[in-house]
Amino acid sequence: MPTSGLSTKWPGTFRQVRKPRALKTGDRIALVAPASPFDREEFARGVTEIERLGFVPVFDDSIFDREAGYLAGSPQVRASAFIKHWTDPLVSALVAVRGGYGSVHLLPLLDRARFVEQPKLFIGYSDNTSLLSWLTCQCGITALHGPMIEGRLAGGTGYDERSFLALAAGGNGLVLAPGGLTVLREGQASGPLFGGTITQLVASLGTPFAFDPPDGCVLFLEEVNERPYRIDRMMTQLALSGLLARSRAIVFGEMRGCDEPGGAVTALDAIARTTRECAGPIVFGFPSGHTTGPVWTLPLGVSVCVSTRPTPALLIEDAPVE
Repeated sequence: MPTSGLSTKWPGTFRQVRKPRALKTGDRIALVAPASPFDREEFARGVTEIERLGFVPVFDDSIFDREAGYLAGSPQVRASAFIKHWTDPLVSALVAVRGGYGSVHLLPLLDRARFVEQPKLFIGYSDNTSLLSWLTCQCGITALHGPMIEGRLAGGTGYDERSFLALAAGGNGLVLAPGGLTVLREGQASGPLFGGTITQLVASLGTPFAFDPPDGCVLFLEEVNERPYRIDRMMTQLALSGLLARSRAIVFGEMRGCDEPGGAVTALDAIARTTRECAGPIVFGFPSGHTTGPVWTLPLGVSVCVSTRPTPALLIEDAPVE
């Protein structure tokens, strides 16, 4: 039986939103490695942090598999563990250990019907954007763009605990207003939030697993260590595909390491150039994903309101879990 029912419909589409159950103290959280291998000490610290938060971490021994030097096991092994935990009625959520590369390998091995039948919370970012996009756009299951184990939950200082716990437990009405945001275009707009790391979103286009947010959405776009001309190239592809025109607002991440040395050309320059035709408010510098400080959590697949006054902020209008 599904753990939760249908919630709402995305504006202008026939697709329906399926919300996982909200997390509570004592719930089991499965650790999964859909992409690259990880540091064992970081893994152990992440296990300790999950326990400190009041949850029970579980994982399959196959999480320690390795293949080709840059993958956490074969696609079959990684997909099998992901499916096993997703379909386990005793597991309430899945969190990725790290990104890197490889989560796209899982997509052809996942059965949409099985995932839709039993929605669960998946938490991750970076390369795991492939899974976040598939779950939110093609399955209609809400998810969290939030902290992974390595470098974030490990040690406890690499993530914003407030936004993580609040959204995992509900988060309706939560206001996210980190300091240091830059407003490229003033305004206020609401819509369901979709997105992630731009590289993965662009790479999906033209495949059966293409990033496909609904009209009237709010886009969250972030990246790391990509030079400004590459940001321009990817943003131009999103524009030519028609995806930017679907948005009512765009929120960009910090774009860490994406400026030219010395700052002669910046990621902000490339973004300002490639979003001239976009309608609605545009905000730059939201600390989710590849951040210099603690990573904030964002809910994907539910309505948020982007407002630039009196200070830029995101209001979570609909909880990602129930």
